[in-house]
Amino acid sequence: MYGILVLEDGTFLKGKGFGAEGEVLGELVFNTCMTGYVEILTDPSYSGQIITMTYPLEGNYGVDEEWFESDGIKAEGFVVKDMTSEKLDNFLKEYNIPGISDIDTRFITKRIRSKGVVKALLKTSTEPINENDINKYVEMAKNHKDLSEIDLVPNVSTKETIIHKVEDDKEISKCVLIDCGVKTSIIDCLLERNCTVIQVPYNTPAKEILNYGANFVLVSNGPGDPDNMEDTVNIVKELLGKIPITGICLGHQIISLALGGKTYKMKFGHRGGNQPVEENGLVYITSQNHGYASENISKEGISINSINLNDNTVEGLKGDNLLCVQYHPEAAPGPHDAMFLFDEFIKLGQNNK
Repeated sequence: MYGILVLEDGTFLKGKGFGAEGEVLGELVFNTCMTGYVEILTDPSYSGQIITMTYPLEGNYGVDEEWFESDGIKAEGFVVKDMTSEKLDNFLKEYNIPGISDIDTRFITKRIRSKGVVKALLKTSTEPINENDINKYVEMAKNHKDLSEIDLVPNVSTKETIIHKVEDDKEISKCVLIDCGVKTSIIDCLLERNCTVIQVPYNTPAKEILNYGANFVLVSNGPGDPDNMEDTVNIVKELLGKIPITGICLGHQIISLALGGKTYKMKFGHRGGNQPVEENGLVYITSQNHGYASENISKEGISINSINLNDNTVEGLKGDNLLCVQYHPEAAPGPHDAMFLFDEFIKLGQNNK
């Protein structure tokens, strides 16, 4: 199958198509993880994006549903240098997602690092792709909405409340999880610690959340621009001071906005399993996936308790009944350095009994 990747600036790369035959548009980003392509493809935070993997070999250990972070692939398309597995090919076909291989992913990565994320079109076809159509594809990429203009969270949040319960005699805590596109491994990490999880839609009213009688609230990760999350921000504002609040990634940004802070779009974001975070003189290597960041918060009782050592961006906020992080402590894929954060979340809730 034939494949082509066309960037909004007119750059195009031809390669081999795999996965589904089709045409998709999205924000072109890169991920530096050496493993974890299944977790990455199924992570709801990648909704609206075409993923380029910097590690050259993808597919070499197959596909297993046990590694899924949601009910299927959420990324728009997949870009790799060498696709080594029929299972990965079939995986993309199953979810109608196109992929392209045999192209220079290093070039794409350097392009994004120097100029920032770009919108792109990915096309695969069983017929040769006519280069006379390149200008048309460039215009399609240019005219595609920016990620900040697309409301992605409603597409990946649960539509109804789901209760993930541990046995009554083992339950040590209860959490209401505001689902903005949560990864399955976040829920698993809480259940492994005997914390019942009440997963609710992103726009669940604060009063309903409080009525569950939980120990704490966790605002989850998810895709897109946090400035689009006005409903969830207002819900968190209502909850502040009434119940301990925790958050991960987009959840951290939503909490920042609820505290009166601001967020901004980064040049190319942090996407990979090798981001160093400093907290209290210790350095943790973390898994991250975000294109937006929080500005410094100036609010009484709230402190910045961790920063990214690569660019000094805010990685965590802490208060008497608040703890949120920009990185992913669930480490799927990535290092396990920050897994202790789930224990800290639960401890924060137990202190509020």
